[in-house]
Amino acid sequence: MSVKAKYQSVLDLGENLNVTDGRVEEAGGKLNVWGTVETQYEKDQLWDAIKAVGGDNPSDIMADIKVANTAYYTKHTVEKGESLSKIAQHYYKDMMKYKAIFEANRDILDNPDLIHPGQVLTIPNL
Repeated sequence: MSVKAKYQSVLDLGENLNVTDGRVEEAGGKLNVWGTVETQYEKDQLWDAIKAVGGDNPSDIMADIKVANTAYYTKHTVEKGESLSKIAQHYYKDMMKYKAIFEANRDILDNPDLIHPGQVLTIPNL
């Protein structure tokens, strides 16, 4: 199995995330990838996918992933049944970080307990 085939799921994810300026080269049993994603969250998704295939410290891949927009972590569209704490748990693995999401969205939120499906929230960098 080639290294490129091993990491095909990562390359597919990159395509789904619309990586720009993407380049992939396989040489000497190592996969080298470059590209730019829109947000830090997308970069983290790619690294999580790399680690899922190659382990925590893979030696057969070099990924140089740049982030185009560093103003925030990502955007999130609220779905029915969600709360700020549930959203914080998803992005930060810490439900108490809901306060950071609330503060970043004070322009559209008056109360951290009142969010509505369809609202687009800014998920800030921490």
